[in-house]
Amino acid sequence: MDIISQLQEQVNTIAGLAFNTFGTLQRDAPPVRLSPNYPEPPANPPSAAEDAASLAEQPKLMSAALVKAAKQFDLLVAALPLAEGGEEAQLKRIAELQAENDAVGQELQKQLEAAENELKQVQELFRQATDNCLNLKKPD
Repeated sequence: MDIISQLQEQVNTIAGLAFNTFGTLQRDAPPVRLSPNYPEPPANPPSAAEDAASLAEQPKLMSAALVKAAKQFDLLVAALPLAEGGEEAQLKRIAELQAENDAVGQELQKQLEAAENELKQVQELFRQATDNCLNLKKPD
């Protein structure tokens, strides 16, 4: 897999981790009284105290996974090749690659046309052969 695909995959991983982390934090957040005008939120049941200990560890683990993914992304970015010669050199290289691409495209088009002509010839010979077989004619 090339470096750009790896970067895209890492961005997707980070997005997934962030989505799950924020969703988990939102889901597991304890109720909070927003204003004195609202009633007191319900108290947690006794079994919730045990769950609270495990829930307190979950954000730390998810945060660590996010940090690890971000560091991996930074490593991939650092592995990218440096642009040489500035913008002018890059534009020149792009023009060269485009010219090369056009030349290869023209060659492929010529080969495609030759292949289509050959296909037509083979189809005509096949048609003649089947006509001869059906009509029980001897080939010319």
